[in-house]
Amino acid sequence: MSQSPESPKSPNTNPNPISDQDYLNLEPPPSLKSKWKPKALSLPDIWVKEQALKHVIYNMQQQFSRTPSISPPSEPDLTSFQSFPLDPIEPDYSSLLSDVVLLGIFSKLPVSQHVSNSLVCKRWLYLTGRLVQSLKVKDWSFISSGRVFNRFPNLTDLDLVGSCIQMPTDSGVLVTHKTVSVYVDTTFTFAGYLGKTALLPLNVVDTGLAMVAKKYPNLRRLVVIGASEEGLRQIAARCYTLQELELHCCGDLALKGISGIKNLQVMKLIGSVHGFYHSTVSDIGLTLLAQGCKRLVKLELCGCEGSYDGVKAIGQCCQMLEELSFYDHRMDGGWLAGLSYCSNLKTLKLKSCKSTDTSPGAEEHLGTCLTLEELHLQQCHTRDKQSVKALFLVCKNVRAIDFRNCWGLDDDVFSLASICRRVKLLSVEGCSLLTIKGLESVLLSWKELQQLRVMSCNNIKDTEVTPELATLFSMLKELKWRPDSRSLLLSNLVGTGMGKKGGRFFQRSKD
Repeated sequence: MSQSPESPKSPNTNPNPISDQDYLNLEPPPSLKSKWKPKALSLPDIWVKEQALKHVIYNMQQQFSRTPSISPPSEPDLTSFQSFPLDPIEPDYSSLLSDVVLLGIFSKLPVSQHVSNSLVCKRWLYLTGRLVQSLKVKDWSFISSGRVFNRFPNLTDLDLVGSCIQMPTDSGVLVTHKTVSVYVDTTFTFAGYLGKTALLPLNVVDTGLAMVAKKYPNLRRLVVIGASEEGLRQIAARCYTLQELELHCCGDLALKGISGIKNLQVMKLIGSVHGFYHSTVSDIGLTLLAQGCKRLVKLELCGCEGSYDGVKAIGQCCQMLEELSFYDHRMDGGWLAGLSYCSNLKTLKLKSCKSTDTSPGAEEHLGTCLTLEELHLQQCHTRDKQSVKALFLVCKNVRAIDFRNCWGLDDDVFSLASICRRVKLLSVEGCSLLTIKGLESVLLSWKELQQLRVMSCNNIKDTEVTPELATLFSMLKELKWRPDSRSLLLSNLVGTGMGKKGGRFFQRSKD
């Protein structure tokens, strides 16, 4: 049974119909109006509401952009997105702090955080750059363009060797020497020296050194390769506080430029490195160095030539010299006699030297270095007894002797160390030809010995220690005794079932 249109239950018969807009404007009855209060929206509700609205608008724009249009395509209208910022920009409270305060804060942080701090903003990038004092430059354009001076205005330690070598940095092959490391490609050969093909021209290096001298007058340490007299003269004229200088591939005439560096105290001169570069540093260069830098305290000569005259000039002019090192030297015979002119020398080091002195001469003409206290021989050839004896005669007043990985140091050669009667410390490491008999003969002759270190000398056995030597050990202030590493390992493995050849897993199966 159907209802008629005039039925009161039909919604169309309502004389006052309510529209959708009226539903939105409905108010509670007067009896509940006093109790009803609108609920305040929380922050998550506001964020969800705003994000939902943004999402709807974004979908509508994407829908309209997908509908085909006859008109030519145009650039999208992004004005609608500008009226709805995603996140409000928070105020930068660090801008209220002065540069001095921020620098004080950054200086208290560890150096490992300087890189992450510099990525925050340009201001922090500049401020963290002012805290950097030591830098190794790998790209020469960083110097020639002047960016390094704006980025790091307060440098006191600058290394330019890596940037002066024009070799591909993306080759993945790194050739390392004890004094230099470079990336090489397939065209690199050890027959051809690096200096002929890969080093920057002299005028380019000199121009860069002039810029460095102008921007960094407070420079204290400089490392450079392939510099000439003019570039070093610019450094000497402006960098009055320079105290340490390291020169690679530098000839005799270039050393005339460092005569004006009055406060230079530490000098490392690298003439030749086998397979990398070659330059000649002879007695002429050593004499120029000695006359120009009279306040040297530490001098290291690597791959340098010379003779008695050059060493004598260093001893006579550099009267404050306390440490002298020779690394892979190419000195002529007789240079040991020049050490007697070093009146204040306390430490003498020989490293990777194929020979000590090829022709030391008569013993009465050698002289003695009276103030010498320490003698270090590392990775040196000591097979020539005559040259080793001459060395001990020059250094007979030494108090400490250190042998490390020396080739040819057997009992006969080591017995020559008994010439030095005032030794208080002996350190022997990696000398496999030395036995307990040769060691004992020298130790018992030293009446002032207080410290002894014997490491990794496999021919010295614990079982061969005599009672006299054991008594001497008990009187020492310091004893470090680990001569035979293999016997020490086997003694620690006794009873564990390890250390046997093959063990139980590799035994032959018997039929």
